[in-house]
Amino acid sequence: MTQIIRLLSQPITPANFTPFGQVIFPTGDGKPFDETDAQLDLSQGIPRFYIMQLEQRGMEFSSITRHQRCTQCLGALEGKDWYIAVAPPCEGDKPKKDEIAAFHIPGHCFIKLNHGTWHAGPYFSHPLVNFYNLELSDTNEVDHFTHDFQDQFLIWQQKSSEG
Repeated sequence: MTQIIRLLSQPITPANFTPFGQVIFPTGDGKPFDETDAQLDLSQGIPRFYIMQLEQRGMEFSSITRHQRCTQCLGALEGKDWYIAVAPPCEGDKPKKDEIAAFHIPGHCFIKLNHGTWHAGPYFSHPLVNFYNLELSDTNEVDHFTHDFQDQFLIWQQKSSEG
């Protein structure tokens, strides 16, 4: 029997996303590089920057993935909001269930995931969303570690009242 765990999403902020990565917001042109800019590590291969087109697929997941060789950046085009579930990097081959968090991400920013951050998503309520994705050219072939929760439980991401 499948157990359903409901995650209430929270609005993303730099402070609450720190265990998982960074949130990058728009800044004025000419601002010097500092800690508010994406702190990238793409040194283990050829960077790949592409537009990933996704169709709406519900707000449920039963598996979660991490990449350990690089950081990864994701952002929605056209100002569309979206959701992601994440767990902090850890030793071993699965995240700690009680450390999984869900975030609502507005369409005017992007996220940078730290090395090893577990993630499920992007998820959204729009029929279709285009995302830009920055990772390594071979991330999905050689640096794609997935944990499948199988029938132990299914995690369902539910939007909270975000006012």
